[in-house]
Amino acid sequence: MTAAADLLAEAARSARPCPPIRPLLDAGDIDAAYAVQQLHTERALATGRRPVGRKIGLTSPAVQHQLGVDQPDFGVLFADMAVPEGQPVPAGRLLQPKVEAEAALVLGTDLPHHDPTVADLLRATAFALPALEIVDSRIADWDITIVDTVADNASSGLYVLGGTPVPLDRVDLRAVTMTLTRNGGTVSQGTGADCLGSPLTAALWLASTLARLGEPLRAGDIVLTGALGPMAAAAPGDQFTARIDGLGTVSTAFAPAAPGAAA
Repeated sequence: MTAAADLLAEAARSARPCPPIRPLLDAGDIDAAYAVQQLHTERALATGRRPVGRKIGLTSPAVQHQLGVDQPDFGVLFADMAVPEGQPVPAGRLLQPKVEAEAALVLGTDLPHHDPTVADLLRATAFALPALEIVDSRIADWDITIVDTVADNASSGLYVLGGTPVPLDRVDLRAVTMTLTRNGGTVSQGTGADCLGSPLTAALWLASTLARLGEPLRAGDIVLTGALGPMAAAAPGDQFTARIDGLGTVSTAFAPAAPGAAA
């Protein structure tokens, strides 16, 4: 597990994607992959990085199809992964970025139960926001299985949150529709139902899973509930906007490549 974590860390440090790490773990051993992720988290905490929530990945059938997997996963969000709207994603910050539109939840109270209900989740959630998750892979050419992506902190990169909080009694997340544009052209569409049937269902899965692991969701946590449609590749200079009815819009832009940088 240490060898896998080291390989991923070196890929991030050097900005050179590495080969898949699955040969370093037993075939299909998701628990071992989460152990690699935990090692990454412990190293991050040791350097002073601050965890602020969790992301759920692989909730959209379209994204599962793109990556050849059939179940969700989760990763850790850190404060330094947040990109405020209006500030560009720095050139070279990520290796192989792709953009997804999601509904984000911000918790107002803890969710410690092993078997949370929708009512528990509704009471615990302070508000929802439109979000862009900028996923990334330290593994070359996105050649990943679920073992690879779990070990790689669920292929996390950065995220952008919209600025207008929406209480859950004002929006039916299951019924929302989403359109993601890149440089003005539509590149992804979907609905809340495309995220495990509802973003709330995805959040319940996460809350239950983490509570059983002894690491429950806490007040103040941000939860990125998962893609509402296919992810779209990003390049320097690209601008993305997601429109999610009932939640509003959220946008980001990628800084142009530095002069003389490799394509």
